[in-house]
Amino acid sequence: MYINKNFNFMALMRFSGGHIIWLTVWATTATAALLLTPLSWISIPWLPLSVIGIAVAFYVGFKNNSSYDRLWEARKIWGAIVNGSRSWGAAIRGFVGNQFTDSDVPDSEVQEWHKKLIYRHIGWLYTLRSQLLVPTPWEHISQGKHLRRLTEKRMKRFGVGLIDDDVTEKELKVCLPKDEYGRLIEYQNTATQIIDQQSQDLKKLRKESLIDDFRHMELQNLLKDFYTYQGQCERIKKFPFPRQYGSMSFIFVGIFIFLLPIGMVSEFVKLGPLEAWLSIPFTVLIGWVFVMMELVGDYSENPFEGLGNDVPMLSLCRTIEIDLKQMLGETDLPDPIQAKQGVLM
Repeated sequence: MYINKNFNFMALMRFSGGHIIWLTVWATTATAALLLTPLSWISIPWLPLSVIGIAVAFYVGFKNNSSYDRLWEARKIWGAIVNGSRSWGAAIRGFVGNQFTDSDVPDSEVQEWHKKLIYRHIGWLYTLRSQLLVPTPWEHISQGKHLRRLTEKRMKRFGVGLIDDDVTEKELKVCLPKDEYGRLIEYQNTATQIIDQQSQDLKKLRKESLIDDFRHMELQNLLKDFYTYQGQCERIKKFPFPRQYGSMSFIFVGIFIFLLPIGMVSEFVKLGPLEAWLSIPFTVLIGWVFVMMELVGDYSENPFEGLGNDVPMLSLCRTIEIDLKQMLGETDLPDPIQAKQGVLM
């Protein structure tokens, strides 16, 4: 998640500078061919070209709106995870106790239950984040060699624990009991099994009368909510933005940029032979605007990709971890995640 108010010039150049190069080459080549070779008879009136540009702009706008909806929905889901996690910590500390036992259980044992259930939940948070960062075939890092290397470079520049993600492994070794760690990480969907383990422990607590039926149901409903949030995240992660919209938007922008210098030259040549060369910078500018619109939508449609537009899952996990550990009265707390190069991950 970018946290600076605006992008500076260098950030824009790192993101789209390469596109300005090929746009300039194409605009210059097309203009020179039309003005200096027998191809000068080729001409496209500005009116049909402008109609194409308007249609493409509407189509790209639809794609960007839909991409933003995916990004914002992902952020709302993680906001719900934050709220649910705090409720889980407060409910565990408030519900699990000696209220309904025939003989008092030692406070140390009750506190151990609190810590076990809360720490395991922290492990679930980091596990879910890690699973959501697993690349899918339609994400940038899974594309051709050049785009893959560029994506990895951006992850290393801005990300925290994305290329070599050892954060989850470290957290799980601390948050899960030793007898559970080796077993749970072997599952295909570890996050699902962690919540199931929480449910099994709630059953034990009910059997030992450390919670009553009502509190058991309330805590189980919180686990149900966590399953719901996990499923919603997995739906966004595993169902791509429909490619008939994403791919056709890219194709339409390409067609428009291909035709753009031809139409621009036909207009500027009316001003004079020298003025016709002014079509080059205007072609580059207009083409860059359309390319940027396409890129904004393209890099927003996958909010769990591990890039700068992502939902800041690591920061949210750390925030929840600090809140829950403070509920347990702990003072040895991890540091909040800080932004790196203006990006909070």
